[in-house]
Amino acid sequence: MRFLGNEYNRRELAGAFGDLGTFIPFVAAYITLNKMDPLGILVAFGVFKIFAGQYFKTPFPVQPMKAIGGMAIAHPEAITQGMIWSSGLFTAFFWLVMGLSGAVSWLHRITAKPITRGIMLGLGLSFVLQGIGMMKEQPWVAVVAVGMTFFLLSQEKIPAMLLLLTFGMAMAFVGNPGLWQDLSQISVRLRFPEFSLGRMSWADLVAGTLVLGLPQAPLTLGNAIIGTAEENNELFPDRPAKVKTIALDHGIMNLFSAAIGGIPLCHGAGGMAGHVRFGARTGGALVILGVMVLVLGLLFSDSVATIFRVFPPSILGVILFFTGLELASITRDIGSERSDIYIMLVVAGLSMLNMGAAYLTGLILFYGSRKGVLKF
Repeated sequence: MRFLGNEYNRRELAGAFGDLGTFIPFVAAYITLNKMDPLGILVAFGVFKIFAGQYFKTPFPVQPMKAIGGMAIAHPEAITQGMIWSSGLFTAFFWLVMGLSGAVSWLHRITAKPITRGIMLGLGLSFVLQGIGMMKEQPWVAVVAVGMTFFLLSQEKIPAMLLLLTFGMAMAFVGNPGLWQDLSQISVRLRFPEFSLGRMSWADLVAGTLVLGLPQAPLTLGNAIIGTAEENNELFPDRPAKVKTIALDHGIMNLFSAAIGGIPLCHGAGGMAGHVRFGARTGGALVILGVMVLVLGLLFSDSVATIFRVFPPSILGVILFFTGLELASITRDIGSERSDIYIMLVVAGLSMLNMGAAYLTGLILFYGSRKGVLKF
């Protein structure tokens, strides 16, 4: 079925779940470790997944911001909820300014293909390694799931993701029979988000900006804005996305998310790769997932942690593994010029450690080689 420019079919439904490998672990950690109310988190995700799918008409992902999320989850005793909301507020204003001023468009113009491909390769390899790390919890389940997924992805008529998730849920119940009892106690309760910005202090605003917001900016520029635009326009040239539009979208969705108690949100090349790898070709996949997440937030926010337990970490690791392979494979169009390959590999290696350093190094190497100052 086609509706308002998007497809709604079995393939889009399967592709909708291609980003669960990052979505579930981050959201679950925010809820359990940082004690955040899942209501605002899920409502913000749901609203903007629907918006992104309907506006861009491609599998345009909406994800948690990785640097902010990683810091908040790693140090829950030091990172307050107010700091998390403040980092989202800073992020919103930063990207609104970058978009409206044209600065982000200028950065995109000077960012050559070896740099963007290096970012994608580095992120792809990072996802592969993270996925393998998650698979170690149940290695035999992961081995079966990987083999099954490789086979199913070669059968276009079979939705690999839906069978993978079914297998994962079956393994969750086999490994934890008490999960049936926990799920049977889930209750439905309609809740609406409350305005949260009044609960932030000036100390939260300063710390959230300096400790969480600023370190996230280079990663957002490289992956969520330039990387996503490049990937989208490579895969869907008939539905191009501008970096200015993506930057402004980051501003709007983070204002909304921070205001209702959500977490900092971004787009991401990895998320799009995951959606595409498992079948999505239009924004219908994001609309489908957005509706599910929105209903989950409004009606089942009290039971989110229990519901997420039906997706074993090993299966989420398999999803992340295939997402990484898909994202890294985009770099195959880099060509055969020695300097471009070298630059891509250097940027890829550095981006696995620090996106800002990788981006700046890539610019120096690329323009240095073009001016004859550097030779590879």
